[in-house]
Amino acid sequence: MDLKQFVAGILESGRTALTEAESKTVLGAYGVPVVPETIAETAKEAARAALEMGFPVVLKGLGESLLHKTEMGLVHLQLQDEPSVIKAAEKILAAAPEARFLVQPQVTGDREFVVGLFRDPHFGPAVLFGLGGVFTEALSDVVFRLAPLTSTDVADMLASIRSRSLLDSFRGQQAVDRLVLEKTLMALSAIAMDFPEITEIDINPLIVTATGELKAVDALITLAPPDNEEKECHPVPPPAMHALFYPRSVAFIGASAQMGKWGHMLICNTIGGGYQGDVYAVNPKGGTIAGKAAYPSIGDIPGKVDLAVITVPAARIRDLIPQLKAKGIKSMVLITSGFGETGDEGKQLERQMVSEARQAGILVLGPNTMGICNPHIDFFCTGTSVRPLAGSTAVVAQSGNMGTQLLAFAEEQNIGIRAFSGSGNEAMITIEDYLEGFEVDDLTRTVMLYIESVKHGRRFFESACRVSRKKPIVLLKGGQTRAGNRAASSHTGAMASNNRLFDAVCRQAGIVKVDQPMELLDLSAAFSSLPLPKGNRIAIMTLGGGWGVVTADLCNRFGLEIPDLPSELIARIDEILPPYWSRSNPIDLVGENDTTLPLTVMEELLKWEGCDAVINLGILGRRIFTRRLADCVAKADPAYTKAFLEEAVKIFADFETDYVADIVRLMETYEKPVLGVSLLTDDQDATVYRVDGHDLKAVFYETPEQAVKAVARMVEYQRFRSKRAD
Repeated sequence: MDLKQFVAGILESGRTALTEAESKTVLGAYGVPVVPETIAETAKEAARAALEMGFPVVLKGLGESLLHKTEMGLVHLQLQDEPSVIKAAEKILAAAPEARFLVQPQVTGDREFVVGLFRDPHFGPAVLFGLGGVFTEALSDVVFRLAPLTSTDVADMLASIRSRSLLDSFRGQQAVDRLVLEKTLMALSAIAMDFPEITEIDINPLIVTATGELKAVDALITLAPPDNEEKECHPVPPPAMHALFYPRSVAFIGASAQMGKWGHMLICNTIGGGYQGDVYAVNPKGGTIAGKAAYPSIGDIPGKVDLAVITVPAARIRDLIPQLKAKGIKSMVLITSGFGETGDEGKQLERQMVSEARQAGILVLGPNTMGICNPHIDFFCTGTSVRPLAGSTAVVAQSGNMGTQLLAFAEEQNIGIRAFSGSGNEAMITIEDYLEGFEVDDLTRTVMLYIESVKHGRRFFESACRVSRKKPIVLLKGGQTRAGNRAASSHTGAMASNNRLFDAVCRQAGIVKVDQPMELLDLSAAFSSLPLPKGNRIAIMTLGGGWGVVTADLCNRFGLEIPDLPSELIARIDEILPPYWSRSNPIDLVGENDTTLPLTVMEELLKWEGCDAVINLGILGRRIFTRRLADCVAKADPAYTKAFLEEAVKIFADFETDYVADIVRLMETYEKPVLGVSLLTDDQDATVYRVDGHDLKAVFYETPEQAVKAVARMVEYQRFRSKRAD
């Protein structure tokens, strides 16, 4: 049988679903372990088929319109003889006179799974696997991955369900035949790619017998005409993205002399941030704005302009496009709101503006954006006066306020920024364009995203897959995606909530997804400063026992291993620490004030082959306590001179400076990350500590949970990289 002609013929006849028998014909051809069955036209034929098959059997009603048979009372189980088959057939005919019959052997098993396929309108075909039977919706233990699947994707699916222990030997029953299960999932992936008209497949239950065999006892395939409409997509080439962040001259169109207005804030923040390129102000009234002569029109600007930053009202933007083209301006940052975010009329205006800008060869960032910055050229063109250090973390935020807040935190915590963009409405430049631009940018080591939706789901996934193989993407999702708001006609579709599918896309693409804004920065600090751990084995070194216990518990919670110290390592540390040290992992330094001990013990841990990363707690921050103690002593005990007390404080301050530098040196030597937790912090402290002449940096968090979550996500990302290494 030519399956493609078979399926196409059914669709052409006006039907939107295959019968159970037809569905199993397609699935069986792809290697899905469907249960053997016989189609009968009459009750007597059904009884005869059952006798030949051997009792007990299952009898089902079969018909082109009989898709949800259980709800209609068309499924009869555990039929033990011919009379019971005849009686069941009569009941089926009473409920559905047009029915034929499907006779199957009764398959029993204590374990039931569900596998399926559906087409998301945004991300395309996705395969489902999880706990099946009557518990599918109740327990919602299912996972998704986009097709086409790889063997790595399939293995990850099997490992990701909460009830994965059911795949192993269970209550005296044999383990599931994993090879057949893996082939079944790959079969659905293949069907998805071969049959664009198949919109959903639902196999529930996929029964596991006591011997571990898999049997698909029920199946439903639904159809729809394939969507051949080409989705409008105009990728922005990376060189154009690069040029956007490296303007040699900027014109502020709609510049204002009134403090507090966007046209004044942007030009002042740009000049005040130290931008060395040419800056032009454009205002019909002329005059002087921010110390610059204001030109009445774009054409009056005497020099060449690379970038226009526009704050004039939305209704006037289209009139500016011919002027921008005539001036040779290739890019604009459109701060102005009043476009797609306002409703249908605004969306139409936005579409017209983009079409005309594209025809004019002008790249549009926005509209409705908070601006952009590139600290590497001191270009800070945002609505707020935020100036983070130049670094390797690229930041894109669909919320301008969220983005600038993240930049402010980055500035405060010493986290270097490669570039920032508030992407706004993404009328032309989308998240996918940023990903592809930063993918080939040598200065970008980490990509940090705050997004609420994506315009081109499949392109987003494919771009993220490529980027994640080279550099980590850390993502915070806000709100609900619009993708996938759909009426589901099967278990498979019903289980695929928008957020759940997006989470699956992130996992499959290697995106490190976080839940809180500050986690973005914590992970950005770790990824951009530290070497990746090669495994999940953590050594903990602490100045106090309680912190070590808490950190070990957190590691366990986040899937990190706290290995026992080998005897030879204990023996070496015995020579360093007093005899009452913990002699276990975590290592308690027992409050010793000898400043040489922490580094000596840390190096022993980094040498240890059983350790992939070190978390050290309470080492940094003692200078603050020493300062406070010195202040108290100065007031209370005249026996101590000011010079003596200042020297005591200086000893710990110098120790901390040297300790940071030594940590960076040790990380470079042993190629393992070291994450710190400060005992106490003040306004001199940050998260990231730079050491001249070194690419790696020291990272110290305020809480053990921050450190543990950061290293856990680094381990997760490293596993993704290692599984998908070319």
